Amino acid sequence: MESPHKKKKSAPKRKWEVFPGRNKFFCNGRIMMARQTGVFYLTLVLILVTSGLFFAFDCPYLSEKITPAIPAIGGILFFFVMGTLLRTSFSDPGVLPRATPDEAADLERQIDIANGSSSGGYRPPPRTKEVIINGQTVKLKYCFTCKIFRPPRASHCSLCDNCVERFDHHCPWVGNCVGKRNYRFFYMFILSLSFLTVFIFAFVITHVILRSQQTGFLNALKDTVVCFFSVWSIVGLSGFHTYLISSNQTTNEDIKGSWSNKRGKENYNPYSYGNIFTNCCAALCGPLSPRGPVPL
Repeated sequence: MESPHKKKKSAPKRKWEVFPGRNKFFCNGRIMMARQTGVFYLTLVLILVTSGLFFAFDCPYLSEKITPAIPAIGGILFFFVMGTLLRTSFSDPGVLPRATPDEAADLERQIDIANGSSSGGYRPPPRTKEVIINGQTVKLKYCFTCKIFRPPRASHCSLCDNCVERFDHHCPWVGNCVGKRNYRFFYMFILSLSFLTVFIFAFVITHVILRSQQTGFLNALKDTVVCFFSVWSIVGLSGFHTYLISSNQTTNEDIKGSWSNKRGKENYNPYSYGNIFTNCCAALCGPLSPRGPVPL
C-alpha cells in the first residue's frame, strides 16, 4: 500500500504554459497573441464603429433607393475582414522552437572548436553560417536568445522575444507578429479591408449626392454619416504588400534592401520564382508549416 504521506506528483504542464517568449495565450493555448494588444483592440473598435455607422445610417436609404444588394455585399465584406483579422491575430506566426539546454551546449562546443577557443564567461561576437540558395550566398545568423542559427528569412522579434520563420514584421494593429504561418491571412485582411473602406466611402458619397438633390448638400451632410476610415493609407498598404508578394519579398527584406540592385548585379533575390503569378501562388496558396513550439 502507498504511504499516505507520499507526495502526489504534480500534473505535467503544457508547452504553452512554460513558453519562454513574451506572448499571451487564451482558450487553453489555442489563441496566441503578443503581450501588447491595445492597438489591436483599437483596430477592432474602428472597424466595428465605421461599419456599424454605415449599416445603421446609410444602408437603409441606399437599400430603398438603389438596391438591397448594397447592405448584403457590405455584410459579406465585413465578415470576411473580421475573419481574416482574427485569424491573423490569434494564430502562431511561425515561432521557431528554442534549443534545449543539451542542444545549446552541443552547439556552443561546436562553435568553440571551430573558432579554436574553449574559454567562456563572456558573450561571444556575432556568429554566422553561409548557405547557398539558388546560387546566392545567404548568411544564417546565430540567435543568442534562442541558441540557434536562424533559418533563412527568419528574424528575432524583440517585442515577442521569439525567432519567427519568414519574419515579415511585428504589426501592433493585429496584435501579433506577421510571419510564414499567418502572412497570407494578413494580406487578405488588408486587401479585403481596402475593398470594404472603398465600398463604404463610395456609397456614402452616393448617399450624400442623392440626399442633396432633395434637401440640399449641407443638409445632406448633416443627415449622413460619412464613414471615411483612412481609405488611402489602407489602399496604399495593400498595394505595398501586393508588390512584396509579386516579388516574393518580406517587409523586413525590403526595408533592409537585402536584394537591392545597389549592392551589385549579382545580388538577386534567390527566393523569387521568376514570375509574378508563381510568386503570388507560393505566398497565398502554398502549404502551411505545422504549428510551432506551443501545441496543446
